[in-house]
Amino acid sequence: MSTFTLHDQNSAPEASKPLLEKSQKAFGVIPGLHAVMAEAPGLLKGYQVLHSLFLDSSLNADEKTVVWQTINVEHVCHYCVPAHTGIAKSMKVSDEVSNALRDETPLPTSKLEALRDFTLAMVRQRGELESTQMQDFYAAGYTQQNVLEIILGLSQKVMSNYTNHIAQTPVDEAFKRFSWTKKSSR
Repeated sequence: MSTFTLHDQNSAPEASKPLLEKSQKAFGVIPGLHAVMAEAPGLLKGYQVLHSLFLDSSLNADEKTVVWQTINVEHVCHYCVPAHTGIAKSMKVSDEVSNALRDETPLPTSKLEALRDFTLAMVRQRGELESTQMQDFYAAGYTQQNVLEIILGLSQKVMSNYTNHIAQTPVDEAFKRFSWTKKSSR
């Protein structure tokens, strides 16, 4: 059981109140992750900034989802996998892509599969990639900019995944229908 506070506008530190207001406006509610992060205003602000920057990256909706969900699944994030399933739906990402990421089954295109493989390598090898891995990623049609954008997405996901593990953030009501357990844990 988590002992972390799920903050709202009344309980949040003063510096987090405008950040929670921003979350409320963007999502219609204060997501549980943001409610937990509000305890440390710098964390919540950093997360919001990284999220916005990653949304503005050159990756398309499917590719952003592949990066986010690959990391979420690898980190076994009970909160982010369901949340990003709902986010993927709002971004018009197909269920075929979402289900393949959640179930760790083949993606519908070799390019998306190369993105997942590269993202997994970045996570598992902590950025210590071999030249052949870089060459394979470029051969799939990706660029140096994309490599750096994956690092941006990874930074965002470390913030959220680790917070959710530590705080045992309850899954938001809107995403409970997308609940998930890791394939190897089933």
